[in-house]
Amino acid sequence: MSTVSETRFRVGGMDCASCASKIDTAVRRMPGVEEVSVTAGTMTVSHDGTLDVAAIGRKVTGLGYTVSPIVPRTGGDSEATHRDGPSCSHAHHQDHAGDDHGHDHPADEHKHGHAHSGGSLAGADDRLAAVEGLHGHDHGPTEGPWWKGRKGRLTILAGLALVAAYGVGLAFPQIETAAFTLAMLVGLVPIARRALMAALAGTPFSIETLMTIAAVGALFIDATEEAAMVVFLFLVGELLEGVAAGRARDSIRALSKLVPKTALLEEGGKTREVPAETLAVGSVILVRPGDRISADGVIVAGDSAIDEAPVTGESVPVRKGVDDTVFAGTVNGDAALRVRVTATAEDNTIARVVRLVEEAQEKKAPTERFIDRFSKYYTPGVVAVGALVAVLPPLVFGAEWGEWVYKGLAILLIGCPCALVISTPAAIAASLSAGARRGLLLKGGAVLEGFGKLTAVAFDKTGTLTEGRPKVTDVLAFESTEAETLRLAASLEVGSSHPLATAILAKAAADGIDIPAAKDARAIGGKGVEGLVDGHALFLGSPTAAGERAALSEAALAAFEGLHGEGKTVSVLVVDGRPAGAIAMRDEPRTDAASGLRALEATGIRTVMLTGDNAVTAKAIGEKLGIEVRAGLMPDDKQRIVGELKRDGFIVGKVGDGINDAPALAAADIGIAMGGGTDVALETADAASLHGRVGDIAAMIALSRRTMRNITENIAIALGLKAVFLVTTIAGITGLWPAILADTGATVLVTLNALRLLKAR
Repeated sequence: MSTVSETRFRVGGMDCASCASKIDTAVRRMPGVEEVSVTAGTMTVSHDGTLDVAAIGRKVTGLGYTVSPIVPRTGGDSEATHRDGPSCSHAHHQDHAGDDHGHDHPADEHKHGHAHSGGSLAGADDRLAAVEGLHGHDHGPTEGPWWKGRKGRLTILAGLALVAAYGVGLAFPQIETAAFTLAMLVGLVPIARRALMAALAGTPFSIETLMTIAAVGALFIDATEEAAMVVFLFLVGELLEGVAAGRARDSIRALSKLVPKTALLEEGGKTREVPAETLAVGSVILVRPGDRISADGVIVAGDSAIDEAPVTGESVPVRKGVDDTVFAGTVNGDAALRVRVTATAEDNTIARVVRLVEEAQEKKAPTERFIDRFSKYYTPGVVAVGALVAVLPPLVFGAEWGEWVYKGLAILLIGCPCALVISTPAAIAASLSAGARRGLLLKGGAVLEGFGKLTAVAFDKTGTLTEGRPKVTDVLAFESTEAETLRLAASLEVGSSHPLATAILAKAAADGIDIPAAKDARAIGGKGVEGLVDGHALFLGSPTAAGERAALSEAALAAFEGLHGEGKTVSVLVVDGRPAGAIAMRDEPRTDAASGLRALEATGIRTVMLTGDNAVTAKAIGEKLGIEVRAGLMPDDKQRIVGELKRDGFIVGKVGDGINDAPALAAADIGIAMGGGTDVALETADAASLHGRVGDIAAMIALSRRTMRNITENIAIALGLKAVFLVTTIAGITGLWPAILADTGATVLVTLNALRLLKAR
């Protein structure tokens, strides 16, 4: 059985789905290729190991795009383009004077992702460099000043040629036609060349083909002035598309730039500045107040407010101390921190988010797949309709040939499918980027579209609706004070990592209590812990175990019963054989859990809590949050209940930590992982909330519904403008150059409308 290898390429010059479709069709036909996935800026090719990288380079550059294989680096960034050219944001402006076509290197070549290269990459850099200059036109996102790019220069040249032609026409009317023909050819030659390459690669009905037929046809009916204007407007439209597409892509790529380039590494008691990409897991770095943190890690010393807004969108700085996790790219507030690095540069949270969003853009939404299929038939249909409009009236009704050929050519321009094809992917790319910047990670268009259809959401309890760790809720004093009860209990728990011990120690620290040292402290299996403090014999344990050591009053037992009814765990402190007090603890709901659930219910979504916890505890939390409760469940029970909800006609989302409820996450229509950005959470679920906020689920649903409304608006803009111009063209009101506005104008409007999603809150 042959093994399937995967090679990834950085592709420069793409800004819409028709570009991706052209490349997909061409590469899919090549020997050894089994699967192709093309997204904004990257192409992943699955192959049998015999892939000819240089041949792919020639094929893709022939279509008018730049291409270079992405290979893993040994250190620092996880990937680089194989030809390790300039990777600063203005790399593609460093044009070579003698190169007619210019090199257009995609900016930000250090993108992250996995590149399992099975092809012959050795030496591919030189061969690709040789063919990279071939491309005749740059159809991609514009980074830096637009006029410095290949696309900008061609548009300016075509515009100057058009102005010159008008000048020549006024001065020498007899050569006006030749002047406009030359002006048209300045812009049309690169377009026609790309049309030919696309046709040879399996895409005969490309937008360039329609453009070329219309422009050449206009020459034959002596409409040279309009032909030159049409070509110029087409180039202006593509330039605007590139600028807009660049903004959508930069929105997510900007995250990568948040991570500082250097770090202060502590070694042998000294601190030195090193490149952040060289930090190894386990290194300790110093982060000064006001500095950006240069790696994901855990605080080993210090306490400070961390501004996480750049990474998670959390507007309020979060107080963090020893053993708390920090993310690369976040800003340290008011005190110096020492941080132990837990992830290398290519595996930090920001790098994984960027990688996830880039991979998500490869996964098409159902609407996008439908539009792709539709456009395959739509474009040949437009050519057929244009031909019929040009030919039938003169043949059947004896109408004037020139007039109807002119109208037929205008219909070709009106029929360009670019605006329609870009309507869905532009909106989805903007939404995936907007979500990621706010800590909402959705794995692809299908997931994004699916969120808006959810009718029920099932939540795990521990760590999802609750904090995942107990907190002290009540301190009862019997024969002591509350502060003294807490002080003595904490002394027995020093050094213990048990969740209940941690809760007691945290409460004592929060109350500023000075904890004394206990002697001979030891755990008694299944009962509690005992020791000596200031000469007094102490015991801290369950009410049952405490009752064996001291006489508990009826009032105390009644109080314990009430606390148990609220789902709380009670530990009783016994001092020298007498009950001194008691401490109650519970895993409390997250601060935003109630409001997050209300937001879901307000949109008509049913919510249910699925937990393995006992019924009493689950019911207490459920009543506090106002959510339906199913308790005492094993992982397969959760999976069964999700299945029952689906059989009842619900479209179900399941929210959990992605570990113990993996079967239920898999069974749901959409599985959502909560919190922390752990590898398991990011990789097992369809979506993840980096904040771990319950309100994020409602935010994802709102984002989905806003995106689908945006897509509907985009399709209406694309088809509506075409319909209007179709009628006015046949009626003879508008001609060729307004016809190109029907497509170019619609494409720009659709892209700008989609970009509104980047600002969505």
